[in-house]
Amino acid sequence: MKQPRYRYRLYLLTLLVLVGCGVLLTKLYEVQIERQEEFRELMPDNYEVRIREPGVRGEITDRNGVTLAKNLIDYQVVFDLEEIHRDYLEHSKSEKTEEEEDTPEEKKDIVAIINEWVRPRLAVHGLDTSYSARALSAHYKTHGGLVPYVFRDDLTYEQFAHFAEHNLELPGVYVRVAPRRVYPFGALGSHVVGFLKQWEKGDVPPEFKHYIGDARGIEGIEATLDQYLRGSEGIRTILKDEKGKTLRDVDYMRPGPGSEVALTIDARVQYLTESVLRRAGRAAAVVMDPRTGEVLAMASVPDFDPNDFIPAITTEKYQNYRSNKGAPFLNRAISNFPPGSTFKIPTAIAGCLNGQHGAYCNCIGYTAYGKAKIRCWKTYGHGNLGLAEAIQRSCNPYFMKMANTMGPEKMVETFQNLGLGKTTGIRLPNESPGILPGSIEWQRRFRDKSMTPAFTGMLSIGQGDSEATPLQMASIISAVANGGRFYQPRIVRSVTHPTLGVQIADRAKLKADLLKEGLDPTHLETIRTGMRLAANKVGGTARRASLADIVIGAKTGTAQTVDLGIKTHVAWTVAFAPYDSPRYVVVVAVKRGSSGGAVAGPLVKLILTGLFAQEEGHKLPLAKLSPYQGNLDIIDAISLPDDNQLAATFSDNGETGDEASSIVIVKPEPEVPENLPNPTIKPEVDQRGSVIPRAIPVQE
Repeated sequence: MKQPRYRYRLYLLTLLVLVGCGVLLTKLYEVQIERQEEFRELMPDNYEVRIREPGVRGEITDRNGVTLAKNLIDYQVVFDLEEIHRDYLEHSKSEKTEEEEDTPEEKKDIVAIINEWVRPRLAVHGLDTSYSARALSAHYKTHGGLVPYVFRDDLTYEQFAHFAEHNLELPGVYVRVAPRRVYPFGALGSHVVGFLKQWEKGDVPPEFKHYIGDARGIEGIEATLDQYLRGSEGIRTILKDEKGKTLRDVDYMRPGPGSEVALTIDARVQYLTESVLRRAGRAAAVVMDPRTGEVLAMASVPDFDPNDFIPAITTEKYQNYRSNKGAPFLNRAISNFPPGSTFKIPTAIAGCLNGQHGAYCNCIGYTAYGKAKIRCWKTYGHGNLGLAEAIQRSCNPYFMKMANTMGPEKMVETFQNLGLGKTTGIRLPNESPGILPGSIEWQRRFRDKSMTPAFTGMLSIGQGDSEATPLQMASIISAVANGGRFYQPRIVRSVTHPTLGVQIADRAKLKADLLKEGLDPTHLETIRTGMRLAANKVGGTARRASLADIVIGAKTGTAQTVDLGIKTHVAWTVAFAPYDSPRYVVVVAVKRGSSGGAVAGPLVKLILTGLFAQEEGHKLPLAKLSPYQGNLDIIDAISLPDDNQLAATFSDNGETGDEASSIVIVKPEPEVPENLPNPTIKPEVDQRGSVIPRAIPVQE
């Protein structure tokens, strides 16, 4: 009768055991399955890794929103070399037998490990490539796993997606997305826009286990506004186990965008100007709005394609740039040239400010200073002429007499007020200040010289030691064109951050008002009249710059120089248009141009023709430009379709150069900039990093 009681107890005990086992199994499932990651993270060998990511660089646009520099997506394969090394050692150890463990193994370097352990598995998926084993080894010795090594940066989206989808189970090998800087129009505006240098691996902040630095601008706007263009850094925090395997993301602060920079440049006007300038071997041009000082175009040839430097330039291509005697990295628009007779315009301004507006001079073809003679380009003389006609015919003796009558001190003072002898302050690197004889800087530099009557005369016609940049001359001609207001030239219109708003709002900055400083409006009009006559009247030296239906003002210059050991000239033409309501100033300077009127004049005409065609509704073209290598040719003249008709009414052959006797000191002109850019050079593939071609199966 007591048997059922024991049976119930047995059932109860069995039930309790089953419930206990159920609870235990449930708890085991929770701990080992559901909360596996949570408890794994609590293991003492787990650790967090902070990865620094670069910000997204801001775009550069022209004044109308045309993008000149932007970012595209790069799909990359990167290595954590320390993780790869550790995984390889653990795998090798696990496969050893007891006998093999007692046998010393030859220690392999990181390149051998990559070639044996990683690349074969990448090759299966078509992701292997040749690389520089030397560069990888140096990277590992310097940074270990701290800085990811970029193995490939040229994956297609399909390759990237394939890698991400199949998860190749390669510890230390990752694919990632990174921004790549792109310049959509190639060489267009290359000296203005500039280019980047990849982050240089220097000191890394100790709080980061992985560090990816920002590329930085080393030329053009990319350099001068680098602090604005750079975005804010991103920080990713991940959790890894004791074997270095990533468990999960702990935190992620996305990289922030940089500011957008809008330039004053008009991309279509820039394209027009550069296309015209390529008729010359080495030249510079500036197109400016005289009403504001805004630079609409700034061109220099030869040039370069900034895309060649992203992410790194090959040694061969960089050597080709460096060996080009035309100096493609030199921005001639902000570099020194002997100005020649274009300096007669600031001389005329100085003369009018100092009571010389009504002066006359009887030109007999030269001016004598003791035994030395400085000749007029018209060797038999111009005869008696006043200021307007002296500008029209570019008479040397007239301006040399004007300069010595007012004295060098007053002339130099006016030149300095017009920005000569100092940088303009435009937001571009490596701007030259020019050389202004008689200034304190000149006296400090040339202690053995003084402003004698001969030196004063040479300064008035832009010879001797005097040097100026095309940008400086554009600013001076703008002041003549707009009625005496001297504006600081500008190439940046605005800098705007997506969240912070406008950071720089560049507005017209008036540096000097010549009328308030004493220049009589009628005297300024006399200077303008001289420039109008030079371009539009028979006998004017700037006739080849004139337009059929629009009156312009212009002045030529032909300066002696020594270029790469050859005595030659720099040909200038400066112009403004339309005459009555100027909207454009155009300055062109051409190396080895025999005459300002015959070489630079036609180029100015082509640029002005395009500008007014655009005003009439003809859209100027805009396309990607390949780099122009230039040449060292001597250019006697540039012919245009209507030159024959023009020559019939053109009694002079144009300014042929301000020839002088031995008193004129012609000094060699430095052509190659002292500080060449130091870009990122792409490491060359070496033998250990080469891909070994696979044998092709025989078709049976």
